[in-house]
Amino acid sequence: MNKKEAVSVSNKYWIRVVALSFVGWILMYATRTIFNPLMPVIGEEFGLSNADLGLANSIFFLTYAIAQIPLGALGDKIGRRFVIMIGFLLFGAMTYATGLATTFVMFLFIRAVAGIGRGSYYGPQYALSTEAIPTRRLTLGTAIINSGMAFGTSGGFLLSSYLVLENGEHWSRPFFIMGVPTMIIGLLFFFVLKEKVVRPEDQGNLQDQAKQSKPEENDDSSNISLKAIFGNKSLLAAFILCFVSIYANFVVLTWLPTFLIEERGFVGSSVGFISSLVPWASIPGALFFASRADKLGSTKKLVYILMPLALISVFSIAFVTNRTLLIGMLVLYGFTGKLAMDPILVAYVSKHAPRKSLGTALSAYNFVGMSGAISAPYVTGYLADKLGSMQIGFYVAAVMMIVGLIAFALMAKETSKTETL
Repeated sequence: MNKKEAVSVSNKYWIRVVALSFVGWILMYATRTIFNPLMPVIGEEFGLSNADLGLANSIFFLTYAIAQIPLGALGDKIGRRFVIMIGFLLFGAMTYATGLATTFVMFLFIRAVAGIGRGSYYGPQYALSTEAIPTRRLTLGTAIINSGMAFGTSGGFLLSSYLVLENGEHWSRPFFIMGVPTMIIGLLFFFVLKEKVVRPEDQGNLQDQAKQSKPEENDDSSNISLKAIFGNKSLLAAFILCFVSIYANFVVLTWLPTFLIEERGFVGSSVGFISSLVPWASIPGALFFASRADKLGSTKKLVYILMPLALISVFSIAFVTNRTLLIGMLVLYGFTGKLAMDPILVAYVSKHAPRKSLGTALSAYNFVGMSGAISAPYVTGYLADKLGSMQIGFYVAAVMMIVGLIAFALMAKETSKTETL
């Protein structure tokens, strides 16, 4: 599919891509995060420990991470829209099936298959949007897309906490509700978007691009793309920073509702509301810092601002006991944490990655990052079981963020303001 000739698009086509990608992330994250407030309820029904519940999250992210690179590469070869559509159909079907699970083993298996479906989205989606969004609006457009993660996270928290924790409905109800719309959005990706586009700013060079593409059709660039990607120090630095950022993020997203219930005394729908402060705060944070990135043109300067504030807030979430101060730290983390930093790093990776392997590079970036999502839920649950508190999990995340910041400072090459794709 990707061998079709490039299609010229209008000045407004990128808005369609951004809007649909935004909705896609809403459903991806809402469908995933409905599980988190339900962990104590599901744990009680199946007789699970915190480590078991962490495993239920980790196995989802394990299959998700494993699927990243092959599905990203597959999208580059046969068509990104097609891969996204199949992934959404699988993810939606498995979400609905989760509500039918009658044993914990069945629950784990369904979540593992759901993770494979979700793995189809990140690399192919950002490859589609990166090709469509004008260069001068790339970081801001990516931030708008990313804000769908915040809306989805908040929506997932509120849906499950309201239906189950507040109204006492069975834990399966939120999974049934989210399954069908997830499948529908996958179909829209295939039928609404175009596979290979040339932005208006690039259309003057369309003939030159066609000439240049012919000798490359038979080259072996795809065979060395992973070596080139992981051998690039700037990309590797971004991968490391993404790993520690996502590790901390999934300590917060996975365990915050349970932490609020068991160690800070919150009850009912207030758990979903307080947990939602993190994604809601990330929306203005992402848009503000993305606009500054497009104007400033310095990724490192923004990282040096965001990471210290984010790690202080992660440490403080576990440390403080005053509810008002805790809420303040949650807002601070949302404003400066993973969801605020991600569009900056995605744009950075896009500018340093090989153009013909962009989907693969973005999938590799997210594969390394989501390895943090694999380990964070289980490690934090295990430590909580052993030490009787979830606080240590937040402290470990803060230390890892310090390590990632140092690695990025030493390895990353600055992206100039004038550098483009």
